[in-house]
Amino acid sequence: MAITKLNLHGRDFIEFTDYTKEEIEYLLDLAIDIKKKQKNGEVYQPLKGKTIGLIFEKSSTRTRVSFEVGMFQLGGHALFLSKNDIQFGRGETISDTAQVLSRYLDGIMIRTFAHSNVTDLAKYADVPVINGLSDDAHPCQVLADFQTVLEHKGKLKGLKMAYVGDGNNMAHSLMLGAAKFGVHVSVASPKGYEPSASIVDQAKSIAKETGAEVVVTNSAQEAVQNADIIYTDVWASMGFEEEQKEREAAFADYQVNEELVKGAKPDFIFLHCLPAHRGEEVSEGVIDGPNSAIFDQAENRLHAQKALMAALMG
Repeated sequence: MAITKLNLHGRDFIEFTDYTKEEIEYLLDLAIDIKKKQKNGEVYQPLKGKTIGLIFEKSSTRTRVSFEVGMFQLGGHALFLSKNDIQFGRGETISDTAQVLSRYLDGIMIRTFAHSNVTDLAKYADVPVINGLSDDAHPCQVLADFQTVLEHKGKLKGLKMAYVGDGNNMAHSLMLGAAKFGVHVSVASPKGYEPSASIVDQAKSIAKETGAEVVVTNSAQEAVQNADIIYTDVWASMGFEEEQKEREAAFADYQVNEELVKGAKPDFIFLHCLPAHRGEEVSEGVIDGPNSAIFDQAENRLHAQKALMAALMG
């Protein structure tokens, strides 16, 4: 596959709104190409001698492993920086942290709570900053998600994605990403748990240019009607654990199960960003069933992250 290269060197990756459709498509093409190289045993090390710092305020499996392994495979080195291991977690300003790390590193990834931590880090850092997750957005996950959809469906534009669950960071980035690609997206959440109105407005504005439709509803049945992709997430994300019981009651009618998915197309694919709580937001029959692509999706975090680092830091 011949890829038309775009120069993204030195850019931050905070949310999909920072990039054009063509730039995101380039990152997807690069991720697929890098995956092919990996499967063929081809050595590809454009980041030899480079370093990335990985700041973690939130624990992680896929984000940490994909960035560490990915950087190693690209020829570079990754430093795991827990909030307990650096002064960032002990009151040093983000400005100071950003400027100091910029003198040592070629890139920074941060997985945090407040979205302002990401934007402030990017403001003061002189190296690319990648949003590994914030309370408002999870663009790294969504890059891998659309890579997975492209591999399974062969296209993006015109497909319908249904997201059932909490209107959280996943819902936000999925809506923005879908709108960029011309993917129709329906988000079904209980009253009081809908996605941010400002993000919905952003997605609808982008969708006008690509022909996508963005729908927010309180009906899971409406959302999944004729869907090509069904997506869900845990009901209580990190930071909301104390609301677990309250959320279980609110989301009781929003489980993705065998009955709900009957409304989707027969060849729909099921996606989940993981970790999953089987028996809560999704039934075992769906997540472990023939339509599930969750492990392809999880694997693609590695390839999508490698594409990001290669493009921004190479």
